[in-house]
Amino acid sequence: MFTGLVEAAGKVLRFEEDSSGFQLDVEMPEAISGYALGDSIAVNGCCLTVARQGEGYASFDLLAETVRRTSFAGLTAGRWVNLERSLLPTTRMGGHFVSGHIDESGVIEVFEPRGADYYLQVSCSQEGMAYMVEKGSIAVDGISLTVAEVHESGFAVWLIPHTLAETNLKDRSAGERVNLEFDLLAKHVERMLSARMPIAAAGS
Repeated sequence: MFTGLVEAAGKVLRFEEDSSGFQLDVEMPEAISGYALGDSIAVNGCCLTVARQGEGYASFDLLAETVRRTSFAGLTAGRWVNLERSLLPTTRMGGHFVSGHIDESGVIEVFEPRGADYYLQVSCSQEGMAYMVEKGSIAVDGISLTVAEVHESGFAVWLIPHTLAETNLKDRSAGERVNLEFDLLAKHVERMLSARMPIAAAGS
């Protein structure tokens, strides 16, 4: 479980597929410390397991399904990725509940400065739009953000300069894909209501 409060951005050292599958090596900044083999770290919002580690870097194994459902296919050495260690029982809860299970990737439609802040508009599927509500929560590449606008085929958020400086968004531009995780509580509510609907219909 995560909060969507990115701890640091790290540089991709290597992302490639070989006979054993996909491997991702990420340079780990000093802010990300105290992790061990087997620990979970959200990389661009996707919960990955530390498979190997060396001096200043961690290596992750990715399933083909993970690459298919996320924006990882576009990663290359030198790109920035967002990093967040999993929650501890003593961690203060900021952001919102983020599971690290990416629902889909969206496309950046507009990303530009407007005054002192930045405007980010992302398109997503119609299935994803069901979870969009103004002032609701959305995780974009693992960043907990508040939905400012709901459009016909996407949503928009506002970013303060600090968010841009401390996350991978400083490396992103229109046309690129980002990982999206829709609000976990909304998905649970939807599942509970859909399970009760047949019972309600039978009793009417």
